[in-house]
Amino acid sequence: MQISERLLDKILPTVATPARYTGGEWNSVLKDWDSAQVKLVLAYPDVYQIGMSNLGLMILYDIVNRQPEFLAERVYAPWVDMEAAMRQAGIPLYSLESRHPLGEFDVLGFSLPYELNFSNVLNMLDLAGLPVLAEEREEPWPLVIGGGVGAANAEPMADFFDAFAIGDGEEVILEILNTCAQAKRSGAGKEELLRALARIPGVYVPRFYRVEYNADGTVAAVTPTVSEAEPQVLRRIVSPLPPPPVDLIVPYVKLVHDRGVVEIARGCTAGCRFCQAGMVYRPLRERSLSEVLAAVEDIVQKTGYEEVALVSLNSASHPQIEQMVRELTSRYQHPPLAISLPSLRIDTFSVRLAELFQGRRKTGLTFAPEAGSQRLRDVINKRVTADDLLTTAETAYAADWQRIKLYFMIGLPTETLDDVAAIIELVREVRAVGRRYHGRRTQVNVSVATFVPKAHTPFQWASLVGEDDLRARLDLLRRGIRKGGLRLSWHEPQASVLEAALARGDRRLGRVVYRAWRLGARFDAWPEHFDWAIWQRAFEAEGLDADWYARRERTFAEVLPWEHIENGVSKAFLWDEYQRALRGDTTPDCREMCLACGVAETLGCEGAG
Repeated sequence: MQISERLLDKILPTVATPARYTGGEWNSVLKDWDSAQVKLVLAYPDVYQIGMSNLGLMILYDIVNRQPEFLAERVYAPWVDMEAAMRQAGIPLYSLESRHPLGEFDVLGFSLPYELNFSNVLNMLDLAGLPVLAEEREEPWPLVIGGGVGAANAEPMADFFDAFAIGDGEEVILEILNTCAQAKRSGAGKEELLRALARIPGVYVPRFYRVEYNADGTVAAVTPTVSEAEPQVLRRIVSPLPPPPVDLIVPYVKLVHDRGVVEIARGCTAGCRFCQAGMVYRPLRERSLSEVLAAVEDIVQKTGYEEVALVSLNSASHPQIEQMVRELTSRYQHPPLAISLPSLRIDTFSVRLAELFQGRRKTGLTFAPEAGSQRLRDVINKRVTADDLLTTAETAYAADWQRIKLYFMIGLPTETLDDVAAIIELVREVRAVGRRYHGRRTQVNVSVATFVPKAHTPFQWASLVGEDDLRARLDLLRRGIRKGGLRLSWHEPQASVLEAALARGDRRLGRVVYRAWRLGARFDAWPEHFDWAIWQRAFEAEGLDADWYARRERTFAEVLPWEHIENGVSKAFLWDEYQRALRGDTTPDCREMCLACGVAETLGCEGAG
């Protein structure tokens, strides 16, 4: 039963940005409800303006809706004012395309981009009128499946999901939907359907695994309980990359990233030891120049966007990137098409690229040194020097850029206050370079994030820095980066504790997530809504310690909660990288030589050359 427009018309004028709840955007797909064999709603656990910029959701939406027997619609987390209005009016959470309540779909697929979105997942299930716990959702409730980088360690959310799709979703999503269609035709029950799903490579069904714990609270073993479940769930990978989506949905409201987008590559060869995406999206797969140019042409024609981003984890390293930018800027001059790269290397080549696609519009450049001292950059395998950054800044300022943004992390393994002081020194040196060209108009914006150890990275064994130490580092930065064209932004330490606990947590943390949500946790990624006291109460009530999960250093012998989810990069390789980090040894780029990380054996990788 569709939610009536008349009912929505009563509440939409009372909430902020009502257009994010109406649907009907250009290029959105409304298929015949009754003729679809399987109905999927793709859910993003954050507001529309953020979720609509998510590339993974765009890809799945496009792939599923190209199949005549399936339909895919969308839903995003309603902001707090809309949630309150919906609950008061008795309106369940509904899809944007057809306004059907989520409970009427066959499959509810959540993207899990970030641990601080977890409480929103529970809230969306409840607002949809669905049981939050998977064990309470029998027929006819929809199947709830999770995916995205947050599924790399699915354990803290295992209580709430029927299954997780691990890795690239382009192929596995259709296999899941075909299995659901077969189950509907045969009249199979949920248990039988889940067993069939468990046989699909890359699908993890948590109810079919038993977790045992040691007396000290660490995981003793994670073992399958049915024959269909594999001891190791191997990540799915698509290669080569299929054609990118081009019928992008054009919203009525401004998005966080309001532009067309083409994924020019997936994966990264740099090997930064803190970067989860760089590990879990291996191996590198690149799209050709001709494919990218054709995709941009289609996007411009079908959307009217005046900006297109060429995205990847390391866009400037694509071997044809300069040709791409030159060709696109040459083709789209009247009217001009803005071309943006979300990730620039710290080198003068990046500045030349920026010159090509920005022309006279000197809006600003962003670089990520990550650490202030060379010693610490070697620890994290960020193979750039201070001279690289200063030379790049010199080139940028000379080309009439006046603003540079720099990203750093604090709390990295082995970091000292001297390393933090080096951030201040480096930032001031960049400012000094700019002032030679632009005087006091020079601006350097500095964004500082707290390092959070993540699963499937060399730093998955490391500890989160203590709160007192973290505050001391922030105090030092606040004193040293202020005024004179310098601006500093940072993350609150307590949110990092929660992120770190959830990122490396085991299945017992599901109880904490559930209790925190019942206590009112919502939009924890938004500073104005994050309430650390709620989470402290939840941890205490469940007899668990956030610091034990966040700040405890692991050993190689310990069974990590996510070890049964096989990313492809071997535990031995990651441990070796961790030891090299502690010694301050760097590791070359995968383009230079194959490092035998394990991906070649498990997933297929051609290695260097």
